[in-house]
Amino acid sequence: MGKKQLGKSAPDIGLRVEKEAASHGQLLDLNRYVPAFITFIANKLSNSATVHYQKHFGVNITEWRIMSLLAIEPGIPASRICQVIGFDKGPVSRTLAMLESRGLVIIGTDRRDARTHSIKLTAKGRKTHDAVIVAALGREQRLLSCLDDKEREVLIDLLRRIHGNLNAVTTATE
Repeated sequence: MGKKQLGKSAPDIGLRVEKEAASHGQLLDLNRYVPAFITFIANKLSNSATVHYQKHFGVNITEWRIMSLLAIEPGIPASRICQVIGFDKGPVSRTLAMLESRGLVIIGTDRRDARTHSIKLTAKGRKTHDAVIVAALGREQRLLSCLDDKEREVLIDLLRRIHGNLNAVTTATE
């Protein structure tokens, strides 16, 4: 009954199905249901990152995600942040306002289109980014330490393919 994944035992996430509950219809096997695994991993990573980043750098995970994207694509509008990260406009706008009030980003009018805003890290924001990225990459390294180099590449390839296939469920009408 042991589950295998990439040659190693997959952890049991601690869920047990009672026989009585199982007799009432179809149930998810949360030890094999991929959307649940992705969600559980993402939630646990996000929560622990927020605690660590807030304690050591004064930013939460949402702020860090936005700051890391601004380091990669300086001057992008909020709509691009929403598109890449997958957040709704409201939380992004609130987070940007908080980052701006703390002097981590500057929000200006885009010189090519006055209807949109150009968002950039300030020098303080870049300094914070440069400190957090060291911790972020260290967390990633520790997370993936259970995989060898080949397995990491396979995982990254599979995740890219799943990410590229999101339209199969996000645009489907049922």
